[in-house]
Amino acid sequence: MALKLDLTGLLGDSAMREAMTAAMPRAIAARDMHHAQAPRWRRLPQERQFLESCQQRAAAVKAAGPVEVFVVLGIGGSALGNTAMIHALAPVFQEWKPAAGQPRVFILDNVDPDWLGAFFEDVPMDKAHINVISKSGGTIETSSQFLLAWQHMLAACNGDETAARARFTLTTDDANGHFRKIADDLGFSTLSVPDGVGGRFSVLSPVGLFTAVMAGLDAEGLLAGAERVDQKLAAAQPEQDAALMYALAHVLHMEAGRNVHVQFAYSHRLRSMADWFKQLWAESLGKRHNLKGEEVHVGPTPSKAVGPTDQHSQSQLYVEGPDDKVYTILKLDRFEKEVEVPAPFTSSAAFAPLLGRSLNELMEQERRGTEVALLEAGRPVCVLELCKLDAFHVGQYFMMMEIATAYAGHMMGIDPFDQPGVEAGKIAALALMGCEGYEQRAAEIEARFAERTPLVLSC
Repeated sequence: MALKLDLTGLLGDSAMREAMTAAMPRAIAARDMHHAQAPRWRRLPQERQFLESCQQRAAAVKAAGPVEVFVVLGIGGSALGNTAMIHALAPVFQEWKPAAGQPRVFILDNVDPDWLGAFFEDVPMDKAHINVISKSGGTIETSSQFLLAWQHMLAACNGDETAARARFTLTTDDANGHFRKIADDLGFSTLSVPDGVGGRFSVLSPVGLFTAVMAGLDAEGLLAGAERVDQKLAAAQPEQDAALMYALAHVLHMEAGRNVHVQFAYSHRLRSMADWFKQLWAESLGKRHNLKGEEVHVGPTPSKAVGPTDQHSQSQLYVEGPDDKVYTILKLDRFEKEVEVPAPFTSSAAFAPLLGRSLNELMEQERRGTEVALLEAGRPVCVLELCKLDAFHVGQYFMMMEIATAYAGHMMGIDPFDQPGVEAGKIAALALMGCEGYEQRAAEIEARFAERTPLVLSC
């Protein structure tokens, strides 16, 4: 039971293989740097206290009364991993029909007024539990969601603040931040975002584990799969470290001009894994400055495709457009269901290839067809295969990609763990919302917008 990574199509011609060989000292140095740093997120599978705290809190929540709806409020790293897990491991239509005895799960990762307004109008809060996720509590989107949720929950509890607070769990910093102060002052129950674990690397902490436990997913399996990858890669020789080879190939292709990195998921349930990867890869590797302080403006652009859907929307570009992309095809070896295509009801050339076949066969041959088309067009493609779609393999995927991201950042000479560009956007939003201390920044931004002359087509 392991991930299988086939890099054959990524290595391509002899020139790329020679480049890989020549760059191995650089890759090994990046690996050594990563091991020397020993980031906290890589140790999460061994820190069992976090899972235990989630299990204890979930048991208390469910014992207090029926929980038919579990709501996650957060954005970015506080939401994408949760969405990936739910889409991969929960029943396909869990928002309509969850697993027996489990709540429906909704992950609200936006402040779109139509979406949130309709949600809180239509979803009853009297049997809901809300998990608010923000390490600092300073994320303005999550704060606005929290206030809206509190208003509706308080109404559902007939103004009883004690009853309303019991229906919230705040996942935040243990000691600092706005949400920590709110929790301590007002008595909200909390779970920990561990020190040294950034949002996009937090899915195996209580940020993701509480959702997994509340939804009845195999949280133990998630951690076991991640731990297996951690141990195997740590013990491997550099040339056998799959994450290192994946990162090195992508960095070299990027430096050769292939700056768009596509994850092509051939399983609808894996589609949100690609969304999680997009944040991990983009926010970690897109940087203005290198570690020397030099302005470099580097970073790949991650992209998502879902097969076979996007064979009919993107593959034309991939096969015949500019050769500026690298492709990772996510393959699922065994689907949960075997669906036979019914016998044709009439004779037709359109039906003939389907006689006696299954959707499982069709999915795999579509995937192989895309792989072949890309390879024959000279496009670099690798295949990452999950033997089956279970928590163990999803945990392996999370850890593999996190480690590969760290390696890639070190090879590029940048810090893969900061996000100053994101912080710049947060500061701008706070300024425009009238936050005290940001008046000068607000004036600068308003002056910039005042210079615009939009072309109005109609009103």
